[in-house]
Amino acid sequence: QVHLVESGGGLVQPGGSLRLSCVASGRTFGTGFMGWFRQAPGKAREFVATISRSGGSTEYLDSVKGRFSISRDNAKNTVYLQMNSLQPEDTAVYYCAAQVTPTMALLTLMTLANKYDYWGQGTQVTVSS
Repeated sequence: QVHLVESGGGLVQPGGSLRLSCVASGRTFGTGFMGWFRQAPGKAREFVATISRSGGSTEYLDSVKGRFSISRDNAKNTVYLQMNSLQPEDTAVYYCAAQVTPTMALLTLMTLANKYDYWGQGTQVTVSS
């Protein structure tokens, strides 16, 4: 019902920056929280950041606080993840996710992958010298 496409990944040196974008298409009416998750080789998918529909509430993985910033432009059906001071430990496939169910959601609960209804295919971020 909702199609999410990530872009903006690539190879960057430690200390560098990237901005990821995720564009939603299809039946985007009712989209609530949108989030970013990542998965490194051999590791489980982990929460990175989430943002409410209005953009007024955000939450981040502790290790990216102060370095990453999530934002959204609802007129463009797009969510962004600005990543600064990238480290090799940030290397992973980054996935965009969207919540479209009408269920009331608490910010802290939106760190859970199973709270999201649709997922993109991911974009690779590699941080290496």
